[in-house]
Amino acid sequence: MNSTTARARSGRRGLRGAVLGAAVVAALLTTTACQGEDGGAEATASPTGAARTTAPAAPTTDSGTGSGSPSAAPAPTATGSGDSGETGGGNGTEYADCEAAGLGTHVELQDGPGETPRHFLLTVTNRSRTPCVLNEAPIVRLRAGNSAPVVETLGEPDDEPVVVEGGGKAYAGLYVFGNDEGGEAEYDQSDRFTATLVAGEGTELSGTLVFDLPEGLGTVSVDDAARVNGWAGTEGLAMRPITRL
Repeated sequence: MNSTTARARSGRRGLRGAVLGAAVVAALLTTTACQGEDGGAEATASPTGAARTTAPAAPTTDSGTGSGSPSAAPAPTATGSGDSGETGGGNGTEYADCEAAGLGTHVELQDGPGETPRHFLLTVTNRSRTPCVLNEAPIVRLRAGNSAPVVETLGEPDDEPVVVEGGGKAYAGLYVFGNDEGGEAEYDQSDRFTATLVAGEGTELSGTLVFDLPEGLGTVSVDDAARVNGWAGTEGLAMRPITRL
C-alpha cells in the first residue's frame, strides 16, 4: 500500500468518525431536550411544584364540633327587664301592684294648733312581707261614697312607681280646704277621707282605703280647692309641694 492510499483511507476514517461524533452529540441534545420538556410537564402537574398556583381556601366557621358545616352566630335575646318582668299589670317592676286589703292606713294633721286644718299626710303601710308597688297618685274623695267628687292631683304625678318593702311605708300629701273663713265660696264638712289605688296601666283598682281623721278632729272643712300629691317614699317628698298651698 502506498502512502497515497494510506492517507486516503486515513482521511475517510477521520471523516466517518467526525460524522459519527456529530450524530452522537445530536442524539444527546435531543434526549436532553425531551427530558427537559417532560420535567416541565411534571412540575406543572405536581401539587407541590413551584410553578403551580392555587386559589386560597375559603375561611371556615366550623367550631370544631365535627359537623363540617358553618354555624351561624346566635341572635341576641332580650333581657327580662320592663314588661317581661311585670306581675302587677304594667308597673315596670318585678313586683305586683299593692292591694287595698294589704295596706294599713294613717292620717296626720300638718297644721299647728289654732290653725285651720288644711294639710294632711296620708300614710300607708305594707302589712305583708312581699314588696308591692304604688303607682302615680291615690284617687282621693273627701266625702263618703263613690259619688263624691275626686280630688284633683297636684301637677303631674311621678311616673316612677314607688316600691313599698314588706312592712314599709309610703306617703301622699293632701290639701283639703282653700277658702278663708267667712268666704262666700261653697264648702262642705267631712269626717274621713277615702282613696282607691291605681294599677300600673292607669286603671282604678278595686278596694277602698279609709283614712280616719286624727283624734280630736270630728270634721274638717273641704272644698274644690283640694289637691293631692303623688305617692312618695318619704314624708318630706310627699308634703313639700302641698305645704306651698
